[in-house]
Amino acid sequence: MISRSTIDKVYETARLEEVIGEYVTLKKSGANFKGLSPFTQERTPSFMVSPAKQIWKDFSSGKGGNVIAFLMEHEHFTYPEAIRYLAKKYNIEIEETEQTPEEKQIKDTKESMFLVVQYAAAFFEKNLWETEAGKSIGLTYFKERGFKDESLKKFALGYSPDSYDALSKQAQKEGYKLDFLEKTGLVIVNEDRQVDRFRARVIFPIRSMSGRVQGFGGRILSQNNKIAKYLNSPESEIYNKSKALYGIFESKQSIAKNDVCYLVEGYTDVIQMHQSGITNVVSSSGTALTVDQIRIINRLTSNIVVLFDGDAAGLRASLRGIDLILEQGMNVRVCTFPEGDDPDSFAQSRPTEEINNFLEEQSKDFIQFKASLLSDEGKNDPIRKAEIIREIVESIHKIPDAIKQEIYIQNCAEIMQISEDALFSALAQINQKNKQKATKKFIPNESVALVKKTTDLAAKVDRVFELERQIISILLTYGNQKLDFEEPISTTNEQGELIEETQKISAKVYEKIFLDLQQDEIELSHETFKKIFYKLIDFYQSDQGDLNLEKIMQTDDLIQNEIITDLVMKEEQYQLHDWEKRNVFVKVKGSEVVRLVSETILSMRRYLIDQKIIELQLETKEQDDNQETLREIQMYQGLRNIISNKLHRVI
Repeated sequence: MISRSTIDKVYETARLEEVIGEYVTLKKSGANFKGLSPFTQERTPSFMVSPAKQIWKDFSSGKGGNVIAFLMEHEHFTYPEAIRYLAKKYNIEIEETEQTPEEKQIKDTKESMFLVVQYAAAFFEKNLWETEAGKSIGLTYFKERGFKDESLKKFALGYSPDSYDALSKQAQKEGYKLDFLEKTGLVIVNEDRQVDRFRARVIFPIRSMSGRVQGFGGRILSQNNKIAKYLNSPESEIYNKSKALYGIFESKQSIAKNDVCYLVEGYTDVIQMHQSGITNVVSSSGTALTVDQIRIINRLTSNIVVLFDGDAAGLRASLRGIDLILEQGMNVRVCTFPEGDDPDSFAQSRPTEEINNFLEEQSKDFIQFKASLLSDEGKNDPIRKAEIIREIVESIHKIPDAIKQEIYIQNCAEIMQISEDALFSALAQINQKNKQKATKKFIPNESVALVKKTTDLAAKVDRVFELERQIISILLTYGNQKLDFEEPISTTNEQGELIEETQKISAKVYEKIFLDLQQDEIELSHETFKKIFYKLIDFYQSDQGDLNLEKIMQTDDLIQNEIITDLVMKEEQYQLHDWEKRNVFVKVKGSEVVRLVSETILSMRRYLIDQKIIELQLETKEQDDNQETLREIQMYQGLRNIISNKLHRVI
């Protein structure tokens, strides 16, 4: 693991505006910079960078964070990959935490294997462009497929010489060990000789999300029927075909920006689609789609369109892949090309606009696709039709979202001309069979009631969410300010009546909030808000002075950083519109902090009292003798009136 000191040094050294400036054209805007969002299509700037705070905010997509968060969002790096990228950029030596000899051995082996496959990729690419065989055989093949030089270089395509040991000899000559050449599957070691696995093939390097070569696909160009047409690297410590997607590195930004991923079958399909302007496309490399591959796509988008050849023999078998996508809670559509076409040939012969229009118009919802594919089989056979309907309901059952299930049931009922009740009954039977919790028959009225109940609950949660969000906002903006607050004091007069007076106390904002919440035994309910709350309280209590955002945001929790950025950068949004130049000035809340703190805490108290009153009122309906509960309700209503009066005075 990367040491804490290295991570700290990366955060201290990296300049946000420099890093983002490599991806976004930034213009000065007061103390900040602004530019067009790299995450959405827009014409007016909504992207703001604060060098002073070392945070950024994209007001069009809602994303935000520090320099690490930007690389994780834009380049889709993992947290360690982003740290390593910045360490390399700023020439920071990476220190690793102490590892066991076994851990160090595994890490060193993997790193050596990555170096070997990177060398091999460069070797194959050089052979394609600089050798006579590469140019006459490899380049000729790619040109015949319609690939341009730009595409060949973008995907780092190559050629492996028609020699048993060309790579093996050259690699060992340059210091690469035979052991790692064998472990990566580049060389097959027999008792009497070493043989290059990919000899006499054009080469397709397979890269990870971060761009590191993991393995290769190779296509034979001879007509020898005894040799496999396509050959992939074998499984190794750095290459797992069930977790690899061809084109993911080249397509990741386009997938995230367009919020959809096109899934094809082969390497050439991906390259040709890219060349034709459709850059959000990946391939499962000829293997059956796996859950791990779907999860990789899900990091970038929740929408997949599966593209099938018009004459694909295994079309029906491919339906399993659609069910896997549904199981992951993703949205899936299907598009089939005209008979005789595949993504490669279709894209090669048409302009970008026509391809886009076709994909948009011909993409079908998976229910429509599956129903049309299977319905021909059961036209005149009621038993077969019943089996087909059950197959479709089986797919709907894979969807984890109950509301989506209901919508698809309605669509299926319309397409297959069968009652919704029958389909809900079939769905309930499948649930029963699979021993899931929801064994009760699904009927529309109950589903609607469930939606209404969920909506009512969401409305209640929203109020708490806003109050907790306000508490975090106050702590971020004013947490360390020392101010005078009015505290209530309860005394009794000569008649024994309770009198409430106030006294002024001097306290820091964070102390006032923390002590008030503790006194009322209030815990923040939103998990991310709770994490941020205690992180801020710990920071202020350790007496580190004014808030250090860079320190607070040193985490791989993108949601946490996005919330902090959203709250801190809220007022910066007005700079995007140059309001001050139009003599429109945003009100600063600094002078009203005391009122803001008091109002927020009182609102939180009143909300919790309201919830308690509702809870007690429900109890009275279930009790025979409810006098005691009614007295308790009256007490809480009295407290509510007191707080409401205080709120009125504060406001």
